[in-house]
Amino acid sequence: MQDVQIRHDWSIEEIKEIYNTPLLELVFRAASVHRQTQDTAEVQVCTLLSIKTGGCTEDCAYCPQAARYNTDIKVHGLMQKDAVLAYAAKAREAGSTRFCMGAAWREVRDNRDFDRVLEMVKGVNEMGMEVCCTLGMLTEEQAKKLADAGLYAYNHNLDTSGEYYEQIITTRTYDDRLKTLDNVRKAGVSVCCGGIIGLGESHEDRIGMIHTLSNLPVHPDSVPINALTRVKGTPLEHMPKVQFWDMVRMIATTRILMPKAMVRLSAGRAEMSMSEQALCFMAGANSIFTGEKLLTTANPSFEEDHMMFELLGLKPREAFKGEEIQAAIF
Repeated sequence: MQDVQIRHDWSIEEIKEIYNTPLLELVFRAASVHRQTQDTAEVQVCTLLSIKTGGCTEDCAYCPQAARYNTDIKVHGLMQKDAVLAYAAKAREAGSTRFCMGAAWREVRDNRDFDRVLEMVKGVNEMGMEVCCTLGMLTEEQAKKLADAGLYAYNHNLDTSGEYYEQIITTRTYDDRLKTLDNVRKAGVSVCCGGIIGLGESHEDRIGMIHTLSNLPVHPDSVPINALTRVKGTPLEHMPKVQFWDMVRMIATTRILMPKAMVRLSAGRAEMSMSEQALCFMAGANSIFTGEKLLTTANPSFEEDHMMFELLGLKPREAFKGEEIQAAIF
């Protein structure tokens, strides 16, 4: 078995060859890489809570929280700290080791709401959980404040390739997203960054997105792979359902290119059977969101996931285990 190498110089042609490998051979190769670099029985269990919902000024074509779209989302302002901490405690008791808080903001502003988020981060960190936030664009100074409060990870997805990006979002640029990733990494915070398939993009766009991620100076510590959740009222509501096999192919390719990353089976999991999820784990996925909601859409419950873990012989990964945050040199 060939030793796994961590590379940051993958070419589009190399990635295309991996991506287009016959599926069973691709899954076998990804599983072999996974076995060499991580404990394949461990799955990172995360819970995601929307702490501020709806009313976002962005025009992300997939998002029900954009103010310009007529969806059934109930808009609510920033939650109170005590309510967030109570939800985090419930998630911890159910087995989650990472707690993620999402706010429907275009960018973080230095105001009282941000101060409240910093207090939430401190509170969840004191529970012994990894704390993650997704709050939109960040400056380096804001990222440092979050780090000082105890933030472990920050999620900011690329969504798709740079070439297809403007078909999905026009209110911020691809470079804006990459700049936020730079700011997060400079602050010593773990980067969580992936994308969505099923937006109408081509296979070349999917390859392009993974090319960007795998060639960053430091690979993202977590890479969520999402299938589009089609929500009535958004521009993408009539898109066809993502084929399960496309999710497997994306997960396996990501595992091969970024061997030490946590590859998260994210949106779309609620529509998968247990056997389909098992194949995703075999292909290299080792992180999930659990709990009834994934921001505003349905997700498998804690109880369903406990049953799946028992059947498949999986175990939750301990918080902070073996994840060294590597600060890139700039």
